[in-house]
Amino acid sequence: MKKFYIIVALVMMLCIGCEWHLKPNSGDSDDGIVVERYDRVQSLYLTTGDFAALQQMSTNYPNQTRTLIEDVLKIGHVNDPEINTKFLHFYQDTILQAIINEAEQQYANMDDINKDFSKAFAKLKTVLPDIEVPEVYAQIGSLDQSVIVGENSIGFSLDKYLGKDYPLYAKYYPEQQRKMMVRQMIVPDCLLFYILSLYPLPSNNKLTQLQCDLHMGKIQWVVNRLTGRRVFGNKYVATVARYMKRHEKTSFHDLLTLPIENDLSN
Repeated sequence: MKKFYIIVALVMMLCIGCEWHLKPNSGDSDDGIVVERYDRVQSLYLTTGDFAALQQMSTNYPNQTRTLIEDVLKIGHVNDPEINTKFLHFYQDTILQAIINEAEQQYANMDDINKDFSKAFAKLKTVLPDIEVPEVYAQIGSLDQSVIVGENSIGFSLDKYLGKDYPLYAKYYPEQQRKMMVRQMIVPDCLLFYILSLYPLPSNNKLTQLQCDLHMGKIQWVVNRLTGRRVFGNKYVATVARYMKRHEKTSFHDLLTLPIENDLSN
C-alpha cells in the first residue's frame, strides 16, 4: 500500500505520526533545484476550465494530481469518471479563486526560492552524501496542508505562504502561526519535513515527550545550519546546539540517529 507524508504548518513544533506517499523523481537541473510549476497548470485549469491544462495535469503531473485530489483535498479517486468536474467545482469557491490569483501573482517568479533550495541541498549533500536530491514542486491547496513529502519528492502549497498580513489568514490562524506563513519559510519547512521523512521518529516503541521534542530540535538545528540563518529557535534547538559544541566530531547522520537525552549533562 502506498503511504505519504502530509504536513500542516501547525505541527512544525509537534511530534506527530505521518504516512508515506511514494512518487518518482523526474530529475533535477544540473545547476541545482528548479521548482516544478505544477501550480501554473493547475491554476489555468481551475480558473478557465481549459481542457489542454487538464490534459497536461494528467500526462505531465499524474502523481502530483493524484496526491492533490486523493490525499490533500480528499474529494474522490483520480480514476472516478466525474472527478474532473468535482475538482473544478471544488475550486469555484470565491475564496479559493481569490487565493489562486493571489498565489500566482506573489509567486510569478521563484528565482530566489530556486536559489535557496539549490544552496541548501548542496550543503545537505555535503553533510549527508547518501541522500538523493528530491524533485520539488509547487501546488495550490485549500488552506490545509503546507508540505507533502514523498519518496524523493517534495510538494509545497502556495496558499499557505501568502504572508502573515494576508487578510484571509486572520480569520483562520493565530498570530504566531501567521508569522510562519511567509515566503521565507518555504525552503526551511520543506527541508525540515524532508529530513524528518529520512530520519523519522521510531514507531515501534513508546517515546517520551523529551525524546520527541529533541528529535524535532535536532532536525530544526540541522535546517538552521543548512539555511545559514536561525529559522527555528527554541530550548530544544538550543540544547542540540550545546550538545554539538561539546561533540564537534559528531556527524549529522549520527546526530539524527543517536539518542542524546542521556548525554545532556555531559
